[in-house]
Amino acid sequence: MTDKDKTTKEMKWDISGIKNWGPGDHELGSLIPEAGNARYYQTGGWRTEFPIRDDEACTQCLFCYFFCPDSSVLAENQKVTDFDYDHCKGCGICAKECPADAISMHPESEFAERVKK
Repeated sequence: MTDKDKTTKEMKWDISGIKNWGPGDHELGSLIPEAGNARYYQTGGWRTEFPIRDDEACTQCLFCYFFCPDSSVLAENQKVTDFDYDHCKGCGICAKECPADAISMHPESEFAERVKK
């Protein structure tokens, strides 16, 4: 038996108590027990850049809405209304894809008070 075979056979993850796990309890490689569970966790707290949309420059093309990997662009009646700052990670894809250059990214430190509102 090779070392690789031994390693493969030894990897038996016990996830029976997963609902009670804390940060130190996750197995190497982690595990996503339920797809789409990100909405339950506020992940915007570690971003370093903050998106700002210029309402006047925005053409409502919805590119930002479609390209956002975290569904953090909020829209109503086919119009962008705001960002979900609890989940926005500040990746800047919305700003990069905006054909009207209506979204700009700024250092999080400049806008920390706006997020708290």
